[in-house]
Amino acid sequence: MPRLRIGRSYWLDTFHGQAPRFPALRGRHRADVAIVGGGVTGCAAALLFARAGARVILVDRRRIGRGSTAASTALLMQEPDVDFADLADRYGAAVTRRIWTASRGAVAAMRRTLSDLGAPALHGVPSLYYSTDRDDAAALRHEVALRRRAGIRCRVLDAASVRALSGFDATAGILTPGNAEVDPYRACLAFARGARAAGAVLAEGSTVTRIEGSRDGVTVVLRSGEIAADWAVVATGYATEDLTGLAGRFRMMNTYVIATPRLAAAERRRVGLGDVMLWDTGRPYHYLRWTPDQRLLFGGRDRPRVPAVTRPAALRRRAEELRADLVALYPSLAGMRPEYAWEGLFAATPDGLPYVGTHRRYPRHLFALGYGGNGMTLGFYAAQALVRLVQGRPDRDDQLFGFSRRRRVSA
Repeated sequence: MPRLRIGRSYWLDTFHGQAPRFPALRGRHRADVAIVGGGVTGCAAALLFARAGARVILVDRRRIGRGSTAASTALLMQEPDVDFADLADRYGAAVTRRIWTASRGAVAAMRRTLSDLGAPALHGVPSLYYSTDRDDAAALRHEVALRRRAGIRCRVLDAASVRALSGFDATAGILTPGNAEVDPYRACLAFARGARAAGAVLAEGSTVTRIEGSRDGVTVVLRSGEIAADWAVVATGYATEDLTGLAGRFRMMNTYVIATPRLAAAERRRVGLGDVMLWDTGRPYHYLRWTPDQRLLFGGRDRPRVPAVTRPAALRRRAEELRADLVALYPSLAGMRPEYAWEGLFAATPDGLPYVGTHRRYPRHLFALGYGGNGMTLGFYAAQALVRLVQGRPDRDDQLFGFSRRRRVSA
């Protein structure tokens, strides 16, 4: 498997707590559910399955939370990567409303769960979806009309209102309440600790070589042992090399992030960005947020998967491009050099939605893959959905994220 992240992660560098260590798994073991992948999705699934009474074993080939999770900007957004209008063209307005409702519910459920675990508080904040292109203003007004018709709270902002919130000029924007920000690494560790407290076994440094599924169960084969289980949850973020039958459903992408030095109060006033998370209408889009210690976290410049040998050079180029993009928004930062720069590998799907659930070619496998840029929210939704599936009580909306979804899914 390729590395999920390169560069210096702000989240790991500023974590000063004691991260738990989980010994490698050796020998033969038995579980109800074996989970492959120790990021936010896998650890949330371990927690929810263990709380539901399942015997759970989670394995990660490296350290818990230090892969794609540590590359996230951790915007807990109810908005999928694709506009409401585009999803409605594909699936219809009624189904799109259900997708948004499910995503909004996942944000709320994740916030409650982390609060119950005593994790560092999530910061509730609205999102501002904006455009600097005059031609996009009408499209944003149409987007708001569709959302509000579906009962989604949001409002159009004119250029002056966008500037008041963002500190830069734009033609229009959409303000949507009910979103949040979080430290993804701390959130992942909170799920991991909670899962262990609920009885789950977690193992680091445990590489899976293959998963053998049958009608009766699965065997997760490790370099140093194996797990016999009723179900295997594949929470690796994307289809790994052994899942050849799924590879065509995903487009592998690299995303890039920079973080500024901490900005003094006078510098923050000159920037003018309020308490709001930003993303734009560009494709690929940029995204921007404050960190708790008053840095600007700015990402984007996504590219199709970069060959491993050129990833470091590509990161340097993209970081410089992002710096220039940020200065274009905030000229007062012209002399700023990023203190952090990193990139992460992620999987995108044609409709911007993840694949969650079973697949006919892989018996007793449960998949949670392909979140695009919305991994925190939809990863938690996936954990909830997989628990419901194993318990035999799937929600009707879970099918909206399944492999068998089609255009114009039944409303």
